Amino acid sequence: MVKRDESGSGREADLLDAVGPAFARLRRRTTQVPVDPPVERKDMNRNLVLNVVDEAVGEISVGGVAEALGIDPSVASRMAGDCIAHGYLLRVPSQADGRRAVLQLTEAGIALRDRFRSQQRQAFEYITRDWPDAERRELARLIIKYADAAAEATSH
Repeated sequence: MVKRDESGSGREADLLDAVGPAFARLRRRTTQVPVDPPVERKDMNRNLVLNVVDEAVGEISVGGVAEALGIDPSVASRMAGDCIAHGYLLRVPSQADGRRAVLQLTEAGIALRDRFRSQQRQAFEYITRDWPDAERRELARLIIKYADAAAEATSH
């Protein structure tokens, strides 16, 4: 327990300590919000992989997906393999080194990525439906700022 002092720094520490658990609740609860079409369990991993491939600067391999997600390469391989098997990704020769295979979104992968984005927007709008518009926009701005800072902090 953080001691509270008159400056309010204890309350600030409590607030900052609550961020991690809040992110965990956010992840669990957001997928339970009613959206159309409903989010399927297998879509969570596909969403991660498709976004990593989509956001990659240049070519990305399965190893790059593993690194970006902070997971074991064998797990990334299974996740990418699922996306390939369902026609969302292609494994193609690297333009820089034809001996390497890289991942590329297919038209079906782009459509699925767009469906995920629509579902995420629906969830955001549903969760914040009673909020003032200014607060909704400010939260959206701050989430994007946080995500951009996280990407910058972890770039190599």
